[in-house]
Amino acid sequence: MYIRLLTAKDAKLYWQLRLKTLKQNPDAFLLTVAEEENKLQPVKKTAQQLKDPTRITLGAFDQNRLVGSITLQREVFEKIKHKGSVLSFFVENDYRGKGIGKTLLTKVISIAKNYEIEQLLLTVVAKNTDAIHLYEGIGFTVMGLEKRALKYENIYYDEKHMVLYLSRINGQ
Repeated sequence: MYIRLLTAKDAKLYWQLRLKTLKQNPDAFLLTVAEEENKLQPVKKTAQQLKDPTRITLGAFDQNRLVGSITLQREVFEKIKHKGSVLSFFVENDYRGKGIGKTLLTKVISIAKNYEIEQLLLTVVAKNTDAIHLYEGIGFTVMGLEKRALKYENIYYDEKHMVLYLSRINGQ
């Protein structure tokens, strides 16, 4: 198992993993499988996202098979560039429970610190207890609960908004 930065050359692998994880966990992500599959030129758009200088996407590989990924979105506006967001974090079901998610998240935190990001934000479906346990174990705390944040197939899902403070300023 190894972790590396994904580039535009990885777009097809990344998009295929995203589709697989959307199918495995349809309630855990904003987009549905149909919405993802119906995008015009999805691999090309994915390649463009992987070239975006404000986004850093890491991939976890088993041999040459992409089995997990995580994206750090850096903010660029002056008043919020001390913040970053964890996005599109997924590990294929067969590879969960092996420390891959924790390794990816730890590496993103290290990268965020190198960019002098002071706080990392993420959103997670409230019933996703495994993910919440991972985040809390690393130090994320819940800063809010959005009731009925998502609605899929007539079922509502609450989302927890979480934060990890990477630096303390003036004792805060």
